[in-house]
Amino acid sequence: MDVKRVKDYLYWLYYQYQLVTCSYVLEPWEQSMFHTITVTVLAMVVYTAYVFVPIHVRLALEFFSQIFGSQPESAV
Repeated sequence: MDVKRVKDYLYWLYYQYQLVTCSYVLEPWEQSMFHTITVTVLAMVVYTAYVFVPIHVRLALEFFSQIFGSQPESAV
């Protein structure tokens, strides 16, 4: 893959991000604050999903296996 094409594509993605969020109209210090807050919120969402989603999936599987699965061993 050509380095120039990758660089142009990343620049295009960043430009699209600025257009969608309308951050291109902000002053430079406002842009840095906006990007910092956006990255922080995104990091918190990813961390929360990484920590809590597997726990909830395991609990849901246990719940549905008790409903649709066989009898628990203590009841046999």
